[in-house]
Amino acid sequence: MTLDANKIFVIVPCYNESCIISNTISALLQQGYKVIVVDDGSNNNCREHFSTMPVYYLQHVINLGQGAAIQTGIDFALQKGAEYLVTFDADGQHDVKDIGKMIHKLEAEKLEFVFGSRFLEGAQTNVDKTRRALLHISRFTNFFISGVLLSDSNNGLRVFTSAAANQIHIKENRRTHSSDIIYQIVKKKIRFGEAPVNVEYSEYSRKKGIQNAEGISIFINMLIYKFFR
Repeated sequence: MTLDANKIFVIVPCYNESCIISNTISALLQQGYKVIVVDDGSNNNCREHFSTMPVYYLQHVINLGQGAAIQTGIDFALQKGAEYLVTFDADGQHDVKDIGKMIHKLEAEKLEFVFGSRFLEGAQTNVDKTRRALLHISRFTNFFISGVLLSDSNNGLRVFTSAAANQIHIKENRRTHSSDIIYQIVKKKIRFGEAPVNVEYSEYSRKKGIQNAEGISIFINMLIYKFFR
């Protein structure tokens, strides 16, 4: 199958990112993808780091959360005629080569949504023991909410069709948006699968990621989501 990269829109939510985001965007552009950067109310003028790059730039006036940024990107990509949509973290932890593999899996298995997983066979990651433990706890919390036990329920790399995107509307603006997405996919019977992806943490991405205290807060919010959605 030959993919038309112009129909693949990659949504990159960002908030107070440093110059690392320019490396992320550059790698995506080299693959021919359309890139949508959603600036979620940054206050450090991160736009200057990629102002000359051919990307769609959207901006929230105030910080609303990653879930809200992704939904803004989804709405815009659909308006632009996207066939495939991708969510991709700005901090450089993902491998752009995994996107094509995930789309091929999606098409070959007639799926509508593919989650990236750093814990499936074939994936490579340098995730530390503490974060690995938090991520596995999150797996079972998501299972409690959605009834689906993914191997990596909080991976920021996802690939999905425009048909799936039209059925999803993220209501959880912040970190619990991952649970919201999974719940909606199950509820609306969207065909999904997982694919192994590489996740390489740098010192920068470790600092930007979920910290232990924040992980506890997310757990509490997920329980609230379970009972009051």
